[in-house]
Amino acid sequence: MTDAAAETRRGLIAAVIAYGLWGLLPLYFRLLHHVDPTEIVAQRIIWSLLLILAVLAARQSIGPFIAALREPKLLLPLGLSALLIAGNWLTYVWAVNQGHVVGASLGYFLNPLVNVALGVLVLKEKLRRPQMMAIGAAALGVAILAASAVTTLWISLTLAFTFAFYGLMRKLTPVAPMTGLGVETALLVPLALAYLLWEARHGGIGFGQDAGTSALLILAGAVTTVPLVLFAFAAQRLTMAMLGLLQYLGPTLQFLCGVLIFGETLSTGQMLSFGLIWVGLILFASDGIASARRSRLATA
Repeated sequence: MTDAAAETRRGLIAAVIAYGLWGLLPLYFRLLHHVDPTEIVAQRIIWSLLLILAVLAARQSIGPFIAALREPKLLLPLGLSALLIAGNWLTYVWAVNQGHVVGASLGYFLNPLVNVALGVLVLKEKLRRPQMMAIGAAALGVAILAASAVTTLWISLTLAFTFAFYGLMRKLTPVAPMTGLGVETALLVPLALAYLLWEARHGGIGFGQDAGTSALLILAGAVTTVPLVLFAFAAQRLTMAMLGLLQYLGPTLQFLCGVLIFGETLSTGQMLSFGLIWVGLILFASDGIASARRSRLATA
């Protein structure tokens, strides 16, 4: 096996593990169903920062992290992206613990197509015909979902749009991925600590109730950070087309958790909506693969 093939194989393994972990998050958060979702997110922020700082220290990247914290031009966009990802996390944890795993998975199925739409509207990117057809199919699916599952539509759209705008903000902010994540998390820590102090004074904090709950809340840092580190590793070794296909592993596993493990039922409208969105995803992924192949041939 050549060095390039070995690197690709390692990247593929890292990507599968990262997306697999994201896909199985509903199982983890259901273990914390008795804890307030806002506390789960707050604990997730605090323990994530500790782990991120450890990773940055291991990479000898603490210097750029401190420099970014002192740069006003970076703090505003990273503050906005921090609020977007916190809103995404809070919506997701609440949805899972309220029995709306299928609705949450739909949000992440929609996310790549929302990214394409933002690229056109904000970054003035040009759409190819298959991409226009993909967005059209997904839009029709959302319209059907709006008519058949109004109660969970807001979950799907909130997750799709907060994560899409988060990705847009990060794309426009000139900072390394792990450094940016560290700054975002550090900016959220004061809010997280303030909420936990308020909750502790009102006798409702989950941390410290029992050893199992406390261990799961501490583990939230690793659950957040480890997949991101693996994803960054994979992104350096795989083509965008391959990453684009693999990203559907996460919401697919979430969907299966909701239907097969948690017993959520699908209405006719939801099934039709998912079918149309899958058509859009297939068109989108096929076009990405064809585009990458054309680029390789042109380079050769």
